[in-house]
Amino acid sequence: MELKLLNEQGQEAAGVIASDIVFAREYNEALIHQLVVAYQANARSGNRAQKDREQVRHTTKKPWRQKGTGRARAGMSSSPLWRGGGRIFPNLPEENFSQKINKKMYRAGLCSILSQLTREGRLSVVEEIKLEAPKTRLLAKKIKAMGLESVLVITDAVDENLFLASRNLPHVAVTELRFADPMSLIYFKKILMTKGAVGKIEEMLG
Repeated sequence: MELKLLNEQGQEAAGVIASDIVFAREYNEALIHQLVVAYQANARSGNRAQKDREQVRHTTKKPWRQKGTGRARAGMSSSPLWRGGGRIFPNLPEENFSQKINKKMYRAGLCSILSQLTREGRLSVVEEIKLEAPKTRLLAKKIKAMGLESVLVITDAVDENLFLASRNLPHVAVTELRFADPMSLIYFKKILMTKGAVGKIEEMLG
């Protein structure tokens, strides 16, 4: 598999030969869906708290007598059947939403995403990307010169100047290869990887 190699002006140079196992795998929609759902679920925190019928503050007096009124019998106004009553199975703060994904599935899912990005022309490679100073203006100028807008920059080792310069750009993110996640790979319109990151990801997933 040959990946597009861009220079600083956004022009295509000689391609980079990459592993077919990582960048030319068949698209597996079901696996990618499972991967994304699990990633989102694992990011959730149990922050919902509802009350059961013991915790709601209601009088324990019987609302009306048992017989003779023509209405259904009722014992307490805290019943889950009543408006304002307690919940039968309340959500608790310690609720666990996590889902388990096997390492093999995770790696196969990432390979499938990267392969599809390559086929769609959304993944490109650069020799390296560095800035002389942590200035947002410098990075914005470089990204614009390469013809990119919404882009995730993946490097083998994040340069501090590059990371600081990207924080104020809404559609640009810089991350180290080991922190790249499925959601970011799908969200950004373009993925820009350094040559070093391509070599490392082939070692990780190949």
